[in-house]
Amino acid sequence: MTGAPADTRAHIDAAIHVDTATRTLSFAGRSYLCAIGKGGACAAEDKREGDGCTPLGTWPVRGVMLRPVRVGMTHRPLIPWRWTRADDGWSDGVDDPAYNRPVSLPHPFSHERLQRDDAAYDIIIVLGHNDAPPVPGMGSAIFWHIWVPGDDGTPKATEGCIAIAREDMDIIFPNLRPDMTMCIE
Repeated sequence: MTGAPADTRAHIDAAIHVDTATRTLSFAGRSYLCAIGKGGACAAEDKREGDGCTPLGTWPVRGVMLRPVRVGMTHRPLIPWRWTRADDGWSDGVDDPAYNRPVSLPHPFSHERLQRDDAAYDIIIVLGHNDAPPVPGMGSAIFWHIWVPGDDGTPKATEGCIAIAREDMDIIFPNLRPDMTMCIE
């Protein structure tokens, strides 16, 4: 079997497509500028904690976490969702039994805080990268979130996540369905 049929099928099945070479995210027939990891993109099997790489592959959309007060909703999301709380974190500690899982703060291992000072995590789409089960050191907290603009107004690279403009996220996230995947190439 050659790689062509699998590649074609990924394009057909993936509702959300990210082209890491052009930094574009495609959804429902529209393309949006996106940011990827500061380390570029890498094969999922080569992904390591802290390398700044965005893992290539097709990842299920698990759900969305929304920051209260900063995100208004006229309709509930179609995918599983919840509000973030001040004590929400996500473990990125390779020696943590809760690696690549949500945790409550304070937490004794290395972690990310989900309510940040900037707006990046006001809307967090959780992707199913390295989560079934998580393998310590193979990458954690690979999210799709809002980008942080650099001094020149262009999006800053992420630590490995996919990020888009807030106005684009506001259009897309209410239309996500539980069966969707993100194909990162």
